[in-house]
Amino acid sequence: MSLKASKDLVLPTAMVGSFPRPAWYTESLHGRPLKVALGDTTYREQYTDAVACYINEQERAGLDILVDGDARFDLEVGGRSWFFYTIERLNGISGFRDSSHFLEYADMGPGDILYEVQEAYHPPAVTGPITRGPLHFTAAWKTAQRMTSKPVKFGSISASCLPMMLWNEHYASDQDLVMALAAALNEELKELAAAGCPVIQVEEPPHHFACAATPPATDKDLEFYTEAFNREVEGVDSEIWAHTCWGNPNQQSFYWERPSYERSLPYLLALNADVLMLEGASNMGRDLALLKAFPTDKKIGIGVVDHTRTTVERPEMIADIIRRALEYIPPERLIISADCGFGREGMSRRIAYYKCVALVRGTNIVRKELGLPQSEIRATDPTYAFMGESV
Repeated sequence: MSLKASKDLVLPTAMVGSFPRPAWYTESLHGRPLKVALGDTTYREQYTDAVACYINEQERAGLDILVDGDARFDLEVGGRSWFFYTIERLNGISGFRDSSHFLEYADMGPGDILYEVQEAYHPPAVTGPITRGPLHFTAAWKTAQRMTSKPVKFGSISASCLPMMLWNEHYASDQDLVMALAAALNEELKELAAAGCPVIQVEEPPHHFACAATPPATDKDLEFYTEAFNREVEGVDSEIWAHTCWGNPNQQSFYWERPSYERSLPYLLALNADVLMLEGASNMGRDLALLKAFPTDKKIGIGVVDHTRTTVERPEMIADIIRRALEYIPPERLIISADCGFGREGMSRRIAYYKCVALVRGTNIVRKELGLPQSEIRATDPTYAFMGESV
């Protein structure tokens, strides 16, 4: 592993992954391989135009490292495609069941929004050996990267999360299933890295959720999650980011009051990742002080805008969280991001866009204080504002 995108950047800015879908993006994959769907004229036009919109908006906001907005994901209830884009394109999986393990992660019942989200999820079963199928991560990354000279980060769900949406009817244990999933995804990620993808993000190693569960995970459980993550990225020659947050189905967190990363943090820091991303906006950087007790050479990405809040943060608020982070993380090892992606159905494009703008504006405040170069934000250029024009 090596730093390929953030190596020479101080306080670089980046989004996590997903962006709200444009209203005109009405086509979906419906289980098709991406490259097959791109032979459909209507799908190809909508998909590539959506990616171009996401890239353009991030560049106008002044972000340093870009994402493709998870444009390959279908518009489904509660971000279902985060799980099912991968599940539907692996071999050894078939059929559907009426409930998922997802409901075991929180106290949910009828009347709770996350319960309704789960009613729309019908997980299939693992009925044979898991092998890699037509995931086409490389094609998705290339579609975005050829639209910009800035580095494009590609993210996807971790192997350890997938069993929440699967019923294991083949492997002797869920741990065996996770390791088979990790091996299959590893093949895909190695191909993606070999194609030149500068940053690969593995999303939601479940250590922190497992620590907050009832009963909480054992040390052996946490060690296994680290082992599974490391198997997934083994031999992947790219800059590796490990993203963590406290949930994002339908723009919801699992917890109103976010739990602490304290117990999970040493295990997360043992991941073979160059960057560990932590949710920070929702609790105003409360857990940043933990890094004093757990020193690391990794870069740390902190969330400074909240994906569960539709109010756009003021740049001064963002700058304050960054200053707090700098008490524990030197600027050359700090990355500025959001708590999570913005989803496809729970937030408007305008709000997501201005959260990106606010993030860079807040980062520029701190860059100026530190004597660092500031990013150009075309969104703030008064030359092109309508207000103040002569009549």
